[in-house]
Amino acid sequence: MSGGSQPAGISVDPQGVLRAQSIISTGLSATQRKAAVEALPGDLQKKVPLRKVALSRLEKALVTHAADGRGVPDEIEKLAGLTRVQYVFVYPAEGDTPGEIVLAGPAEPWLTDPSNGRVVGAETGSPTVLLEDLATALRAFAPGHPQDRLVGCSIDPTKEGLAAMQAFLAKTGHVNPQGNVDDLVNGMKQALGEQTVSVQGVSPATHFANVMVEADYRMKLIGIGLEPPPVKMATWIELASRGATTANALQRWYFVPDYECVRIAEDDLAIELVGRGVKLCGADEVVRADGSRLSSTKSDQASVGFTQAFTKNYAAIAARNPVYAQLRNMIDLVVAAAYMQEHDAYGKAGWGADTLVNEKAYPVERLSAPTRAETAIHAVWRKNRLLTPIGGGVTVHPRMAIAPPNLIMDEQGEVKSAHAAAKDLPANGWYWD
Repeated sequence: MSGGSQPAGISVDPQGVLRAQSIISTGLSATQRKAAVEALPGDLQKKVPLRKVALSRLEKALVTHAADGRGVPDEIEKLAGLTRVQYVFVYPAEGDTPGEIVLAGPAEPWLTDPSNGRVVGAETGSPTVLLEDLATALRAFAPGHPQDRLVGCSIDPTKEGLAAMQAFLAKTGHVNPQGNVDDLVNGMKQALGEQTVSVQGVSPATHFANVMVEADYRMKLIGIGLEPPPVKMATWIELASRGATTANALQRWYFVPDYECVRIAEDDLAIELVGRGVKLCGADEVVRADGSRLSSTKSDQASVGFTQAFTKNYAAIAARNPVYAQLRNMIDLVVAAAYMQEHDAYGKAGWGADTLVNEKAYPVERLSAPTRAETAIHAVWRKNRLLTPIGGGVTVHPRMAIAPPNLIMDEQGEVKSAHAAAKDLPANGWYWD
């Protein structure tokens, strides 16, 4: 994503209301793609399995270009084409040799899809990791005393709205409307009103936050049948059995990291992020007449089936819908930042990230902050029972991923070997292959 536009698939108006929007990705012609790639520096025009980015050097380059009034080069904003952070390497300062923190991962030339504004790899279509998202993650886990911070978002109906909807349903009765479905949906929407969007741990005006909110919102649309899944899979609306869902049930689905995602070197100077990185969980709740919510003791098997299917197919879903690959990258970035803070990578490398963690020096709060969401309801009846709206969000406790019980030990020494192989930093430049 570039400029000041919102992520494709949602729009946020000046009042902070989030709505879904249908945007068909038209992509670029072969000629346009070729021209976009050839406009990049020569060494960034090829796909590579592992590109290394030295963070302190990148920051120096950023400061230099800003001081010269030249603006930030595209290769800096796009982290030299990284499409995922696979490794974090820490090289402590030794004598006169300065230390460094290096991010490494697959990379390829990039382009911006004009129909949706997303920046993706020219060959695979995988979203490019952006400097602004890295900066947002570093601010959540900046140099200093380790802290247990939650990063996430939630889209929830208000208690007043839930009470009004329960009253509307009681007045309407649980009878299949047979012909007045639109009236029922409109009545429920009006009663429930707009839902509240909250963002934790990062500024809601960042691209990082907007990606989390979009992924959450669109996952719910898939679950209730208002957006087709990008791969063949069962949705909750399809799995809901007759009588399995009561009129006052509120399904909650939320993304969390696959916390066993960090393989760590024995000396703690390197980690590898492994696996799919994200899973979808569910929690069943019941809404009372006054709009308050209670946890349900009865598991919704349709919800279990949907969350398991989404998690199992996450890689394939992310390959077809970039927002979910972006969400995975956001989670990777905050896990990496939490590791850097927890193990004092900043102190060991002698780098404070002063520019990247300073909004005045490097602004990232450039988007409209979503505060409310348009309610999405799909009126489907099962045995005269109404299948009802969705709540949930994204919940990331990055420090859980680096807690000892969740760490994967580098028993074969593969992470240590990768760390040693990347140690010879070039004399000049901030990235290399």
